[in-house]
Amino acid sequence: MGKKNVCVVVLGDIGRSPRMQYHAQSFIRQGFDVDIVGYTDSPVLDDLKEKATIISVRKPFPFDEYVPRTIAFLFKVVWQTLTLLWAILVKRKSDIVLVQNPPAIPTLAVCWFYCSNAPLVKLSLFYEHTFGRLADFNLCVTKAMKDDLHNKWNIEATTLYDRPGPQFKTITLFEKHNLLEKMNLNDFTELSESGEVQLKPDRPSLLVSSTSWTPDEDFSILLKALQKYDESDNIYPKLICIITGRGPLKCHYQQMVLKLKWKKVTIITPWLENNDYPLLLACADLGVCLHASSSGLDLPMKVIDMYGVGLPVCAYDFKCLNELVRHNENGLVFSTENQLALHIMTWFKNFPSEICEKRRRFCKEIDNFRAVDWHTNWMNNAYPIF
Repeated sequence: MGKKNVCVVVLGDIGRSPRMQYHAQSFIRQGFDVDIVGYTDSPVLDDLKEKATIISVRKPFPFDEYVPRTIAFLFKVVWQTLTLLWAILVKRKSDIVLVQNPPAIPTLAVCWFYCSNAPLVKLSLFYEHTFGRLADFNLCVTKAMKDDLHNKWNIEATTLYDRPGPQFKTITLFEKHNLLEKMNLNDFTELSESGEVQLKPDRPSLLVSSTSWTPDEDFSILLKALQKYDESDNIYPKLICIITGRGPLKCHYQQMVLKLKWKKVTIITPWLENNDYPLLLACADLGVCLHASSSGLDLPMKVIDMYGVGLPVCAYDFKCLNELVRHNENGLVFSTENQLALHIMTWFKNFPSEICEKRRRFCKEIDNFRAVDWHTNWMNNAYPIF
């Protein structure tokens, strides 16, 4: 009997969908043939390039530049339906189809049609409700989402909490030195006379945040908090804040940053290779997550990544965040720039001669989280379904 084939459908950029890439990796480890269907704007994980078949779907034409939004939406749906349907029909036959939702339209209907051969907001809800119930099994990423599906639509789902991918791990001081030197950040480490890498005793603090530069992540909160930090006493060290990611508002905020005349805080927005992002997180002293879930039912992969490298996190608070970040237990949460500024100042007070007392406790909890990796968690909770 030949291998079973799994089709992983991502109606978005595959390279920026880590969760679905991790699913694909786990399927491959269990001996499945894997096809991944989606947009190919960003590079995918290296082993998927070698072991999975990537099927590129052409992105929609920008209809909204030429016709009213409602008509543009309909045109976009037709475009996506036809291109997705073509992509999954011309490839080899799949035994299992794993679909990322959102976007529900038109992904659920197209994939249901493939498997079975069979006002806009209200229509969308009806659509998702109808086709969601037609799935053989459902996976969700939080208990809050599981309860919501059950209470609203009587849909039963299995909770599969996210875990970091294997590339997110702790690194050696030598690896930190190499990356920081590559990024021309020479204030953190140095070589001793014996040739060993050591941390500089007068090094600045390193704060890192990854953002999609969209209205969903209010970058101004971080800017205002850093403004307060810059105005603080001398017991707080110089701080380098590295912001990664790309998105529509990046240029807007970069122009704002250029106008700032700060004395203690420096913001840089480097371009990173895929393999360097996990290394950068592992170099940082504190991570900041600005993600605010629009549904209040999902959790930020950015925090998962940071926990994967053992990095404590300060995260924007929302409805179900406590399923991942528990304030003063394994991380810090904030809702305003004042709270964020206070957390940053408390964390870096008298740094690096004094390390925040909470760090050791947080890192112990984070190590417990890291003890269960993605594949182990996937085998326990998702694999029995397939």
